[in-house]
Amino acid sequence: MNLPLSQSIELTDGEFQRISRLVYDQCGINLSDGKKELVKARLGKRIRTGGFRSFKEYYQYILSDESGQELIHLLDSIATNYTFFFREQNHFDCLRLEILPELIGKKKNDRRQFRFWSAACSSGEELYSIAITLLEAIENPFVWDISVLGTDISTKVLKVAKSGVFPKERIQSIPASFVKKYFLRGENEWKDYVKLKDEVKRLVQLRRLNLMESFSFSEPFDCIFCRNVMIYFDKKTQANLVNRLYECLREGGFLLIGHSESLTGIEHPFRYVKPSIYKK
Repeated sequence: MNLPLSQSIELTDGEFQRISRLVYDQCGINLSDGKKELVKARLGKRIRTGGFRSFKEYYQYILSDESGQELIHLLDSIATNYTFFFREQNHFDCLRLEILPELIGKKKNDRRQFRFWSAACSSGEELYSIAITLLEAIENPFVWDISVLGTDISTKVLKVAKSGVFPKERIQSIPASFVKKYFLRGENEWKDYVKLKDEVKRLVQLRRLNLMESFSFSEPFDCIFCRNVMIYFDKKTQANLVNRLYECLREGGFLLIGHSESLTGIEHPFRYVKPSIYKK
């Protein structure tokens, strides 16, 4: 039996601590005491519509759900997925003007292959911004073997990324020439949306991945974007992730993190290039 949507279910300190520990253990997100109301708000609807009488009952259900689907719903609800195209623009300027020329120079006598990874791609704006930058910056890009992998823990945002359909406000920071070249404008009921053209989408692969779990790839990456996700992790979790990302890069490959993030205080083998950019 579903409870009325107006009925509020209290989240006790003990329940919050148990849910926080579960989230931390599963995906490394560190929920401080100040996030209690956020957790209550984001899980409240799920609890009410599922007919659960308390957060404790919901927590016990997650632990007993052998399919793991309810845990995915929990993590989808907690994860923050705020993004837009070409967010933190100077990273894409650096990619176009500095990183790509260096990588291309190294590949002149090698396979014409690029492997990029957007490690917390959310609904895909970062992922497709990388792909567009590659198309713009590489001469004759279609004679190259280019692959941009996008991963996220949230199945909900990955569905959006796969569709390639976005509200128009997400492209406000994109030059008009890029919009015309790489997007289709919606009509009628889709007039407030745009859709990426196939030439961009064909460069992209998507899959669900929890960055706290072990991962291995068949080939190393030339560049990894792991931006604005480590801010939710404690230092121990950050160090573990950064060192595993290092192992996924080619020699001379690059790691880009968010402008509000830093590797200060973390033991790692990366060489500092400039704020938020590191090199193997």
